[in-house]
Order: sequence, then structure tokens, then C-alpha cells
Amino acid sequence: MWRNNAAFKDESRGWAAADSSFRQAKQFVGVWPGIFLPLAKLVWIHTQDVQVGAPRPPLMSMSIRVQKRPCTSDEVAASSVKYHRKTARGNIRTVLRETYQRRDIPCGCIGCESCAAFMEPGAPAPVLDQHGTLNTYTNKKHYVVIDTNVVLHQMDVLESPVFTNVIVMQTVANEVRNHSMPLYNRLRTLLMDPDRHFWLFYNDFHQDTNVVRESDETPNDRNDRAIRHAAAFYSAHLRTYALPGCVDTTVLVSEDVENVHKARKDGLLACSVREYITGFSNAEQLSDLLSARTLDDDSHTQPRGTRMFDEYWPASQLEAGFKAGTLHKGFFNANAYNFLEGTVRSDSLSKPILLQGRDSMNRAVDGDVVYVALLPKSEWKGASDEVLEAESTQRNDDARDSDDEGDEDTPQDTPVTHGSGTERQPMGRVVGIARRNWRSYVAHIDASTVNEGALATLGPQTLFASPVDRKIPRIKIRTRQAGALLGCKILVAMDEWKSTSRYPEGHFIRSLGAIESKEAEQESLLLEFDVPYRPFSKAILACLPAEGDAWTVPPKDAALEGETHAAKIWQNRVDLRAETICSIDPPGCQDIDDALHAKRLPNGNIEAGVHIADVSFFVRPDTPMDAEAASRGTTVYLVDRRIDMLPHLLGTNLCSLRPYVERLAFSVVWEMTPDAQVVQARFFKSVIASKAAFTYKEAQTRKDDMKQTDTITESIRLLNHLAIKLREARMRAGALNLASPEVRIHLESAESSAPIDVEQKEVLETNSLVEEFMLLANTSVARRIYEAYPTTAVLRRHVPPPADNFETLQDILKKRRNMDLDVSSSGALAASLDKCIDKRDPAFNTLVRILATRCMLSAEYFCTGSVARNAFGHYGLAMDMYTHFTSPIRRYADVLAHRQLAAAIQYEPLPSNLYSKHYVDQVMDNVNKRHRLAQMAGRASVEFFVGLAIGAKNAERGADATLVGQGQDKHLLRADAYVVRTFRNGLAVFVSQYGLEGLITFKGECQYDPDKYEVTIPASLSSLDHDVTLGIFDRCKVEIGIEKDCNTKRGRTKMALV
Repeated sequence: MWRNNAAFKDESRGWAAADSSFRQAKQFVGVWPGIFLPLAKLVWIHTQDVQVGAPRPPLMSMSIRVQKRPCTSDEVAASSVKYHRKTARGNIRTVLRETYQRRDIPCGCIGCESCAAFMEPGAPAPVLDQHGTLNTYTNKKHYVVIDTNVVLHQMDVLESPVFTNVIVMQTVANEVRNHSMPLYNRLRTLLMDPDRHFWLFYNDFHQDTNVVRESDETPNDRNDRAIRHAAAFYSAHLRTYALPGCVDTTVLVSEDVENVHKARKDGLLACSVREYITGFSNAEQLSDLLSARTLDDDSHTQPRGTRMFDEYWPASQLEAGFKAGTLHKGFFNANAYNFLEGTVRSDSLSKPILLQGRDSMNRAVDGDVVYVALLPKSEWKGASDEVLEAESTQRNDDARDSDDEGDEDTPQDTPVTHGSGTERQPMGRVVGIARRNWRSYVAHIDASTVNEGALATLGPQTLFASPVDRKIPRIKIRTRQAGALLGCKILVAMDEWKSTSRYPEGHFIRSLGAIESKEAEQESLLLEFDVPYRPFSKAILACLPAEGDAWTVPPKDAALEGETHAAKIWQNRVDLRAETICSIDPPGCQDIDDALHAKRLPNGNIEAGVHIADVSFFVRPDTPMDAEAASRGTTVYLVDRRIDMLPHLLGTNLCSLRPYVERLAFSVVWEMTPDAQVVQARFFKSVIASKAAFTYKEAQTRKDDMKQTDTITESIRLLNHLAIKLREARMRAGALNLASPEVRIHLESAESSAPIDVEQKEVLETNSLVEEFMLLANTSVARRIYEAYPTTAVLRRHVPPPADNFETLQDILKKRRNMDLDVSSSGALAASLDKCIDKRDPAFNTLVRILATRCMLSAEYFCTGSVARNAFGHYGLAMDMYTHFTSPIRRYADVLAHRQLAAAIQYEPLPSNLYSKHYVDQVMDNVNKRHRLAQMAGRASVEFFVGLAIGAKNAERGADATLVGQGQDKHLLRADAYVVRTFRNGLAVFVSQYGLEGLITFKGECQYDPDKYEVTIPASLSSLDHDVTLGIFDRCKVEIGIEKDCNTKRGRTKMALV
């Protein structure tokens, strides 16, 4: 119930519903709305300084039963927590949080008579099987109660199918959520899987299980005691109320030795995960899943003399140093070319901090948030100018070595070579970790670390798992399945990195299949970039229309006659079925998000409209489908497949604006002058019937054929005329015309994923036509939703890049081509790029634009209440405000923009969570992450298939693609390339014909001139018959073949100078 200040301050103690407790319950159970009713009666939060905003709709339309009873002094003490909080403005706020307990919270057991009596309609049904779980370690059927450490450290074991009938306490869910959102989401998945029989019990709300923290007790000890107390309650409760023959015992499984000891002392059955899994028939396989944290009980008692890395500073010292400005904090970015180098960008420094050598990186892994202490300025140096790969320098390391035989430097530990001519930059060393970014990694077993003599034994072996991502160090794992895993892609997890070990330790999760098999390669690519690819659950599919493919827009006449379903759909919708609307998309597009139309008006102006699939009609807020779409964030496009954000029925049928069928749409229609000046814009829901679906090439051909004078063709010509004017206006405003290497891969057939050819994508005038109107729609919607919801509007921005990002490119252009690059503004940069022209080489300008694009920062979604108004702009598009509205089938941010726009035009109320800045921030963080990973997955897929296509083209020529660089096969594929980077022992080249960038390395050191960005390659190091000097932007001829990547074990392109 919503309260005003006075009423809230004066309200006496009693049972009441609070919206915060509702949201908390909703976060735990996700898509189980039935649980909300009983839980909404549990918590009331009393705050002495409450800020209440505009009135909002009531929390629930259902009635809430209010229970009142006398409270004992112990209950009053248990229900109250008082603390002080400092607000953003510096005020001190006193908060009194009061929790009221009750006994009618179900235990989740199917055979419990007591709980069955008060189960309310709509609440989730009990899931704990009355026969429980049988494990020979206990020799008694039971339910499993887990503590927080099991979820935090042994989630891979917990996800094994043998773990069923598990009770998760609210205390555990709270702790996991505060420690790790990824693990919390995995726990939620288990709770929502009906086949796993996991039950969430709200022990802090139950009168018999709530515990009060004692004065001398730490929060962690209080939580452990609460879990033990709840486990004891369950055993007593089941012995009293369970039906005959039902389980009446619980086993507490914990990773805390002290917690297990105390539980046993209290008379509870308790054990560690390692002990518990010995009771299963597949105990050996399960033991491989155990976290490495538990394998060495003496890990914290190693002698000081064996330390290989400095210990991290205490957390209090790290935070104090950061606040004082003596330490810097930022993301650690490993160097893809040199495994002993990385950088950390700090907000307080103009240049990134350079970390060189193992000691300076101090166990930081790519993506970790680290604390860095700067070295004295006398020790600052430039970045390395040498390619250094871990595979070649670490091939003699043995995973079985104890790492404590000495701490002297080895060649691969020493700092790398510094470029004499490169500009000095700040250097530092990692002194602490703020947040680890560890996850599961796709890897393969390093065959050189396998003891062949031990393969026949059943004992575990210590091996190196080499991750696919070359920025991630090798991981030491112990497994009994070494023989079976050789030659396979596997999934491993990183558990810890001790200061006494040269490598991090982890554990094996599962095998993905044989290296280079289609199934293993597809799954490894998805896992590598954390792409959610699980099938849609039954709960999600239940949200789809019951009619399935047969769903249609009901007749408008039925709505006029009062038919309820039809009236609901047609309510406040504009009928545009008679308009000449068409779509223009890439070839093979099935998820058609957008369609367009244009026509002349009697007053001489032009009406132009963009019509977007009305996804928000089918994807309703607070449903399982909405939660899954928010989690996936975006559709992922690979060369041979698509991982949809929404179920296939919606994405390619009911929402897709296919021709000749009526579809629901959200329309933006402008009246524009012939010069593309917007007179007015209208936003409304509509029903359309597209008259045609064109590819870009088909639309271009139709537009250019002057014999075509039909309505659709004239509409396309009008749209193109306006698009040209819109683009000219954007360019005058300073928009950038950037470039990226894009290729099209031709597959043998729809059923086969074998590539037969690769070519550059053709960019037509109709590409620009669609782009300009999508941009206009997005910026028009951005202004409308920001006007309506200035603190929670979902927008997209592109922050201007720091000027120093362009310093290297500016220096290269000046020294190599005597060209200037003005980066003072986006307009100045656009003008400079237009002047970077080589009349003898038209492709040069495209290359410069590609390199300039790499100097940019990534665009991102954001919540307007979290960013200053002057930071809303989109640098690349030269727009002061922008959002994404035009692709809701494949982007979740667009779905939120649709909901906000619908509420802004008063079509329907805004969902309550979109009033919350905190909620929008969380969703945007996830969407940004998913969008970035989807782009990386797409690029990796293209790279893989380009490699296959290169192999196929070489085979057609009768050449052996693996002989590249050996001078043995003159029939190998050859192409022109640009040098884009030079090193002391190699160079990077770009082949525009295939959109390929490759690294050519030499086994010896070349003559390197960093000032001129040139490298002289002796004939003895290359397959050429003479020395050659190459610098950045120089053209060269390369032969292209394939080789097996030592990290990914996939075929990748390899190039050599010819």
C-alpha cells in the first residue's frame, strides 16, 4: 500500500504490506507470482525521513489480509533492526527496519499435512518429493540444506543432476545475491527448474526460524546459526507433520568446517560437499567438479620463502589509498599481443597505467577490477614493441611442479622489451583486487602436461587447461579423466590464484566434444562469450498466445461489436492497413522489426512513417518471458545460426512485419517539408498490412528502374529523397562517417554450414535510406520519453573519446602520409577524415576510417537519472539525445523504450519497475554487457567461417592451405594487404578484400624503427629473396592459408609475405 509522509511516520506497529518486501520476494522467485501474496504480509519498513514521489498505482489489486496479535519482548527484539545511512546529499538518515514473523509459510514438502492446510490459491505448489534423496553417505532418505559457501564455491557440483530435493534458505539467497549476481542467477535457475526440486524457504519471516544477531556475533556467524536453526526446525517439523513414510530428516551440507562442527554438536546431520558426494555412484566424476579451494587444506600455511607474488594489501588499506589518491582503481586489460603486459585506465590519469611483467600484474586476470600503485616516474617506460605469446615461452612448464622450489626469476617472468622510441607512460603494479571477473572458460588440455604413464591409473592428475581466450592464463586443474579429455574442448572454472603459485587453480566442469567437431565448436563459441542459448522453458512458452501460428489480428468489426478480445487489441489503435507500407532488410531476414511508408500530402509536404513491431503487446511486464528477454538482452547473430532473444513464434512470425499479413505495430509518423524539415511528429499504436518485403538490392533496383511508377516504388523514391536530405543535415551537424570491415559469407546451403565463398558486403543507397529513418525515429522517441520520464528514460549515448586516444593515429598519419587529424570535435574529425585521401588508392580512406573507429569509446545504454544532462549526446551521430526503439524483436532496450513511449502517449500505464532508477540501471548494465558480448561472438563466428572459406578457396585452386609461408605452393590464395601495425619481430596486416586482419611474426628480431613505424625484415627471416622495409599504411602482397590456433584449436587464417 502506498503511504504519504505523515501517515507513514505516525503508523503504529502492526502487520502491513511493503512494496520493498514485494520486490525482494519477486527477486528471489523470479516468475512465481503466487508466492507474493503471503510474503507481502511479512515486512514493514519504517523510515524516519521518507521521500515520497508522485502517486503510483497500488501494489496489488487483490485484498491483503491484515493479521494483528500481541508481540512478546523477544519477538519485538527479533523484528527490529535500526541503523543510520548517509544520503547522496550528505544527510544522515535513521532507518528502522521491522520484520514481522508468522507461522503459515509452507515448508515445501509434498507430504506435509500442516502446510497443505494454509496454502493459498495461486501460490507455488510444494516441490520437495516425499521420498527425498538417497545417499549412501547417510544411508537414510533426506532433504539437503545448503549453506552460502556451497553456492559461492561449489555451484558446479550443486548443478549436477544428483542434487535434488534441496532446501535453500532465504538467508543463503540474500548472501549469494550480495556476493555474486551471476551465481545468484544460477541459483534462481535451479529454484525455477521443476525437475530439480529446489525450494526457497523464507526463514527470516518464519516465527520459529528467525534468529536475532547477538551482541558479540559477526553477521557471518549469525547467518550460519540461522541456517543451522532452520535445518533443525525442518527435521522437527517433518517428524511432527509429515505423512507416514515421508522424509523426516535433513542433512546440512556446508563448506565451512566450523559450521559443520557446530551443527554436529547440535545433533544435526552435517557434512562437507566432498564428504557428501562420496555417497553417489558417480563420486569420481563429481570430485572433478569440486572447487580447487578445498583441495589443499594447508594453502594458508605455506612458508614465506616460497611466495612468488606479493600479497594483496588489506581491503581497508586499499580503499583508504584509493580515496586519498595514492592508489588507482580500474579494469585490467591484458595485451592480446604480449601476455606479460596489460593496462589499467584510471579516471585521474590521461594515459592508461602500464603493467609489465608477472610481478607487476600480480595475478590480475583480464577484466578484473584492480587497485594499482604507481611506480616512481624514473621507472616509467613505453609500451612493448614485441609480440610475445605464452604458448612459445611456457611450453616447458610442468603443471605437476609444486611452484615452491625457488623464487628466482625465469626468462618468462622478466619484464618485456621496451620500445626505445615509444612515448613514456605511467607504470604501476597491482596491489589488490576490488572485484574478480572470473567465469567459466572454454579450454583444452595441454597434451604436453599429461603423464602418459598415469593415464592407465584411476588417480587424479594435475594438468594445464589452456583457455581459448589468449588473454587468460593457463589454469591448473586436477582430474581423473585426463585420457578421455585429450583432444576435446572442455569447460573449466578458475577458483583461486595463490601467491605461491605461478598459475591459477581451477576445476573441470564438463566436456563439450571433440576439437573441430561442429557441435563442440558451436557450443564453445557461445560459452566463450557467455551467450545464453538454453531452450526456452515451459513457463516462458506458456506466455505465448494459445493459438500459436494461427494467431491473427481479429477483425475490426468484431471490436466495434463489443467482442472483448478484439476490443482489447484494437483499443486506441490507428488502422493503417490501407497504407502502402513495405520493409527493406538484408537477404534472408526473418525477424522483420521495421517497415516504412511515404506519400505526398495535399499541402505539398510529405508524410513519412516508420512502423515498428509491437513486441510489448506480446511480452508483458513481470512475466517469465519478460525476465528471460531481460536476461538475454539481445539476439546474437552468428554466420550459420541465430540465438533469439524471444521465442521463435514471436521473432519470426507474430511480431515480424511480414508482407501480406496484418500485424500490430508502434508507429512514428512525421509531416515533413520537401527539404526534410519535420513539421510535426505523431506516435501511436497501429495495425498495418505490409505490401512487400524487399532486400536492399531489390529496393535499389526498383528505385533505379524509371519504368516502375507504382505506389510502392514512388514511396521508396520519396523516402530516399528525404533520407538524402536527412543525411546531409547530420553531416553538417558533425556526424561521423565511420567504417568497419564487413564481409558476407556464402554457405553451401541452408542445411549445410560449409562456407564456399567470402566477399565484402555491398553498401547501397537503400541501406542509407533505412538507416536515416531509423535514426530519425530513435531520436524522436528519445525526446518524447525523456520529456515524460526525465529520471528513468532509457537512452543511448556515445561519449566523446579522450583526445589522447587518437595520438598514435595522428602521429602515424603525420609521419607516414603528412596528413593532419583534427579531433577537437566530431565535426572537425569528420572533415579531417574526408581529407585523408590517396587518389591512387581509393581504399586508403576506408582504412583510416576503420582505424579511427577503433579509437572511439563504445556506445552504451543508460538511465537518464544516472547521467548529467550534458552527457546525453551521441558523439558519432552528432545528436543531443538518442535511444533505440526500432528493433524490439532483437533488443531488450527497445522493448523498454516501447513501454515508456506507450505510457507517455497514455496508451497504457507505465510498469512500476520503470519508475525505479535503480532497476533501470541494473537492466542497462546487463544489456550493455550482453550487447558487447554478442558483437564479439559475431566477430569470432565470422573469423572462424572466413578461415573455412579460405581453406575451401585454396582447395579449389589445388593448393594446400597449411603450407602458407613455406614457399612450397605457388597456387595459394594471394591478396593485397595494408600494414596496420609494426613490431620488433612482426607486423599486423589488413586484407580489405576479405575483411581480415592477421599477424605475421618472424622467428628472429628485425630492424625496427619505432619513430617511423617501420620494420626491416631480413630475407633470412621471410620467404622473400631480398630484405624488405614496410611501414604502417604501406601496401604489400600476402598469401593466405590456414593453421590451427594454439589457443582455440580452430582453423584460423595465416598470412605470409610474398
